[in-house]
Amino acid sequence: MKILVGIDETDYAERVVQYVGGLLRETPHIRVTLFHVLRPMPRKLLEHGGSENPIVEGQLQHQLKTDQTEWIRAQQEAECPYLLNARDALEKAGFPLDRVDLKFGHEDRIAENILEEARNGGYSTVAVGRYGTSRTKRLFGGGVTDQLLREAAGLAVWVIE
Repeated sequence: MKILVGIDETDYAERVVQYVGGLLRETPHIRVTLFHVLRPMPRKLLEHGGSENPIVEGQLQHQLKTDQTEWIRAQQEAECPYLLNARDALEKAGFPLDRVDLKFGHEDRIAENILEEARNGGYSTVAVGRYGTSRTKRLFGGGVTDQLLREAAGLAVWVIE
């Protein structure tokens, strides 16, 4: 059984990891993936200006791909501490690190990225904190967690506060 744990920079993420680690540390067939969605890619990296000249167009396209890859690498490096801290918290809760994977997403729609990873990766459960929601968004059903709850057909969703 595979569980996807959404990680961000908030205290909620630490609570989720502590809960999952404490609850499942003695369950040998559980595998946990700590998943962090990077912030959206800057607009200037989404497309280049284009050119009528096919050679120049190819060069621009190649440079754009290179710049996108570099941006993702730099963001992963900058935000890796979130995943490393979560992994350390899992270890402190007694969960074996040989059953832990670290993974990044990089889309601007966080809930959709989490759901896509869960479905494509064969996860049965998604565990998240109630991050990304203000009191107003909670009242009116907005935010990442509420979107996950609405759209996670076929998945168990654990929301830890």
